[in-house]
Amino acid sequence: MLAVENNITSIAFPNISTGIYHFPKDKAVRIAVDTVNDFLSENETIQKIVFVCFDDENYNLYDAILKI
Repeated sequence: MLAVENNITSIAFPNISTGIYHFPKDKAVRIAVDTVNDFLSENETIQKIVFVCFDDENYNLYDAILKI
């Protein structure tokens, strides 16, 4: 991963394409969270991950999955 190769310890993922492009928000959340969890299960370099939500609906979907 490019972030690891560059010694990055924090990264943010915006939930793009769920607005005007109509990608299903619940599917986007699941893909993002599963991908991050898979990565973290094999790598401890990234210490802080931020999921950037542009609306309340997306926030609530992440909240439900992550139990913030």
